[in-house]
Amino acid sequence: MPRSLRADAQANHDRLLEAAARAFAQEGADASLKAIAAEAGVGIGTLYRRFPAREDLIEATYRDQTDRLCASVRELLADRAPVAALREWSEAFVDYMLTKRGMADALPAILASREGLRRHSREALGTAVAILLEAGIATGQVREDAAPNDVLMALGGITLITGHEHQRDLASRLIGLLLDGLAAGDGSESALA
Repeated sequence: MPRSLRADAQANHDRLLEAAARAFAQEGADASLKAIAAEAGVGIGTLYRRFPAREDLIEATYRDQTDRLCASVRELLADRAPVAALREWSEAFVDYMLTKRGMADALPAILASREGLRRHSREALGTAVAILLEAGIATGQVREDAAPNDVLMALGGITLITGHEHQRDLASRLIGLLLDGLAAGDGSESALA
């Protein structure tokens, strides 16, 4: 959004992005724009004024979902232990990836054509995971060699596997295994025990 919006226009904008995220996750990138507008409680004209093309709405939704996920780190750490915050954030990451998967048909072209969007997302996600890991390392709950990129790759793999299997509960179990592997220990216990 290049310029500030009035409070009511900002509320409409936010509702459109929330409705679009749900629609894209459930129906894919071809979800009805008219239905998205209706769910957001605005007319289709309001949607088109803010997002002249479907690709604009997809990009804005992707950017918004990424920014919301990354911004949640500070809130999670404010009232949760680092490992609990990492678990909750990881669960939210899976949901974020499922929304992203709904946009999968359109997103590669958008990422390729919108300069800096891919880099922005990778950097924001990497920073979010780094903050969570650093908090866990500082409390002695997370192993010191935990690397943010490794955790993101593992979460991406979990999402890929469980998304194809349509097993959201399996994703939670695999996140538990990942967090067990990130737990700090003295190294004397067997990894298979």
